[in-house]
Amino acid sequence: MSIYDERLVAPMRHELTRLGVEELRTADAVDAKLRGATGTTLLVVNSVCGCAARNARPAVARALQHETRPDTLTTVFAGQDQEATQRARGYFVGYPPSSPSIGLFKNGQLVFMLERYQIEGRSADDIARDLVGAFDRYCAGSVAV
Repeated sequence: MSIYDERLVAPMRHELTRLGVEELRTADAVDAKLRGATGTTLLVVNSVCGCAARNARPAVARALQHETRPDTLTTVFAGQDQEATQRARGYFVGYPPSSPSIGLFKNGQLVFMLERYQIEGRSADDIARDLVGAFDRYCAGSVAV
């Protein structure tokens, strides 16, 4: 069951999918991308909240303009695709549920995490710099097999 009307959420989904970010709308889809993954995978927990609109989604868009980026780009939508979001959060070992949030995995292991408290109240440029730093550290030379 979805909390939000799809007509409201569709433009928020599109902000990421237009960048080539793949939506994972089921728990099985999340597992297929993350369980046993090789290379690097970005996972964005999208949300209808203001800090997702003002900070997180624009930060992801800016960071993805960087020459070094993850091999795979994925997203789930909190409050909409609940099963997928719950499964995705299960991969954020050691972190409480947070929306929005952004995790970076390398060979299936979480190596970088931005939680809501690190997104809310910060500029999209500052968040993008954090993401670019993580891309440079963990994605350079990474090629999915």
